Amino acid sequence: MDHPHPCTRLRPCTEPVDAASQNGSHMTAHRILSWSPSAIVFDCDGTLMDTERHWQEARNLTFRAFGLKPPAGFADRAKGMHYTECGALMAEETGKPGLVGELTDTLLGTFTTLVDQDPVTMPGAASLVRLASRHRPLAVASNCPREVVESCLYRAGLLDCFGHVVVAGGEVRPKPEPDVYAVAARLCGVPPEEALAVEDSLTGMESARRAGLRVIGIGPCPPGPEAEKADLWVASLADGELLSWARTRIGE
Repeated sequence: MDHPHPCTRLRPCTEPVDAASQNGSHMTAHRILSWSPSAIVFDCDGTLMDTERHWQEARNLTFRAFGLKPPAGFADRAKGMHYTECGALMAEETGKPGLVGELTDTLLGTFTTLVDQDPVTMPGAASLVRLASRHRPLAVASNCPREVVESCLYRAGLLDCFGHVVVAGGEVRPKPEPDVYAVAARLCGVPPEEALAVEDSLTGMESARRAGLRVIGIGPCPPGPEAEKADLWVASLADGELLSWARTRIGE
């Protein structure tokens, strides 16, 4: 979804706000720019791997397979959801509650096929991960199934950079619950407040915030209160100033 005030440089969101809110934005950005995290936890979909387009195509193909029309704005509501929750939402919004299981299974199967055929990293992701992995413990926190996450990272040559891959399942609740980020920080051996989360979805940012991590948001800075879900917004992981910060604060 496009927003009217994209953050194109390494800085806090700069949409028009009152003075108090603007001061708060700069204070939260300072929490990142003046800080060296002890561990870094990355989201996978849309942050490390360019898979959101695959999810969108999988949703559209699944709707089509059942003769259903995607509801308006569904892609925005589904972004960052666990696939089981997405399947349930597909059934709910199309008035087909009896198809929850079939929609969910078809969605996951279609997505897995698409991502296996075309695994692509997001701009700057590989460089940042390889730099950080030489100096800090890294983990992945994802709502995707483990086999999908690990397959994507393996095919991108990044799996060995991560000490831990944490996914939702069992007692570990999916984002926006804090579980995946809390577990990832613990496995990295650091308190949550010493770990950095890197996320592209508001759902994931909420999860990381609730777990106690500081957050870098990737993508356009949203208007209003949602901008506060990240301490710092950058257009992409390829941002030169972000890499400069990483070399100084992580690669020291």
